[in-house]
Amino acid sequence: ALVGEGMGPAPPRAAKSQLELLATTVSFIIASASKHDEVLLRLASPGGGVAKYGLAAAQLQRLRDHGLRLTVCVDQVAASGGYMMACVADRIVAAPFAMVGSIGVLAGLPNFHKVLEHNNVEYRQVTAGKYKRTVNILTPNTEEGVAKFQEDCDVIHEAFKEHVARWRPGVDIEAVATGEVWFGRAALEKRLIDDLGVSDSEIRARESDGFDVIEVTPVKAKKQGLAKLLEGTSPSAETLVSRLGAAAAATWRGLLEQRAPPTARLEAPHLRDSDN
Repeated sequence: ALVGEGMGPAPPRAAKSQLELLATTVSFIIASASKHDEVLLRLASPGGGVAKYGLAAAQLQRLRDHGLRLTVCVDQVAASGGYMMACVADRIVAAPFAMVGSIGVLAGLPNFHKVLEHNNVEYRQVTAGKYKRTVNILTPNTEEGVAKFQEDCDVIHEAFKEHVARWRPGVDIEAVATGEVWFGRAALEKRLIDDLGVSDSEIRARESDGFDVIEVTPVKAKKQGLAKLLEGTSPSAETLVSRLGAAAAATWRGLLEQRAPPTARLEAPHLRDSDN
């Protein structure tokens, strides 16, 4: 039995590295596993960008396409994009108070055109293509543009529903695709999961069945620079260095990157850890 971890809540650049790690891990397992092996994935995620989680689900599908049985264990949360990944599994096991579901789409953005008008600031936008930009944060939004934006969200939602219905044919998709989140026992009643339990028990059960359990985890990056010099000092000092570095990187990216259009997300924002 091969045990690994899935994607968690992360900023865009970290999510990219998690996707790359997931792809590498799946490729390693496919190249190394025999027909007798199984894969167990610990998954904890409230969701995020549509494309990233769609790709993550497709990476997990590679395991099944290769004939490997996949079990996903949800100890805390697999909501929205997280559930998009989970439902690809042959079997989903969730803890009694794990949060599961949120089959919906979230998209939105503020609008500052009144602030600009108040300060006599004019913003002009040029596009080619009727729906190149449906809504904008700096110009008044039209009813047509907002309607198209809603239509785009509905298209993503329908694709999400089809994805869940494909992998979980016993689910009443119209009843569960409301954006709601359920705890483990209610999720079991709605057939969103297959069993109640925790990952540790599932791993021990595999060992009792005679499996050799191999845990696949990423190698921790070595500390460098000031963080390395502070190694062994108080955790608060290392945390301060980490936060200063992250803040500097975020400021630099903000100066370099152009403003991007709004992105639909498969996300349950109220489930995010406040520390993230």
